[in-house]
Amino acid sequence: MGHTLAVFTKNRTNPAYAAARLGADRVAAAHGARTLHYVPGKPDDIEEQIALIDTALAAKPDAILLVPVHPTAINGAIRKIVAANVPLIGYLNPYSEPGPICFVGSDDYALGLRIATYLYDHLEGRGDVVIVEGPRESVTSLARLEGFRNAQKNYPQISLVTTICGAYQRDVTLETASALLQSGLHFDAILAANDVMALAAIEALDAVDRRSIVVGVNAVPDAITSIRQGKLLATIDFDAMQIAGVATEAAVRHLRGETVPAEIILPVSLVDRTNYREWDKPFAERALVQWEDAVTR
Repeated sequence: MGHTLAVFTKNRTNPAYAAARLGADRVAAAHGARTLHYVPGKPDDIEEQIALIDTALAAKPDAILLVPVHPTAINGAIRKIVAANVPLIGYLNPYSEPGPICFVGSDDYALGLRIATYLYDHLEGRGDVVIVEGPRESVTSLARLEGFRNAQKNYPQISLVTTICGAYQRDVTLETASALLQSGLHFDAILAANDVMALAAIEALDAVDRRSIVVGVNAVPDAITSIRQGKLLATIDFDAMQIAGVATEAAVRHLRGETVPAEIILPVSLVDRTNYREWDKPFAERALVQWEDAVTR
């Protein structure tokens, strides 16, 4: 009988987490393992994720793959996992204390620096830019914002005129972006910390028949469609499906008695009109990165 893996994601509203669940399912199936998914009904809810961890532990899975909904608030629950001797694999969001035997992710600061530099170059080093951030305590959003702001230091005529919070959610971003547009603030571009917020910002712009340059992060299929349509300028392939797939393989290999790296950082690519076709397909049709390639990069 194959191993049972408890897979935790933060919500069902962000397509990146749907992709993560798919990646875990695809790799688990390839290794004869099964996944049990634990997702808060309320997006990113701390208390619900803590309760779900208790539920998962009661089911005695062979391993747990966990994206914490908060950088510190569930640390007590993480310690419960460690105390129960259930192998823990972290992925996507870094942890604030020890726990995972392996962490799989990408360099959020570097990808923030890269997409921001791309945008500022596209603006020819001049213009007013609005940042759309994720949840204010999100470690991924904070690292990406640091990259956005540090990139701007090399462009003295680029002004980061304001930052609005979209919480990595479509509806929140629609509300905050619509309020920004009603304020009359002038801006030339929008730099969003994920694609969901970038696409919601485009939706808000379309609603008032206004155009702006917009970039995002994640390379979700809808973002690639938007690039093809000429609405989204670019995105970065911070690929939750690939990351979760590698994390799942790390769990399976550990359970087989193999040694796995303490950290696996996957590279990312910038996607724009010049190369989007490689990503222009549903997640289920995208190839998964091979383990050997992941651990040797």
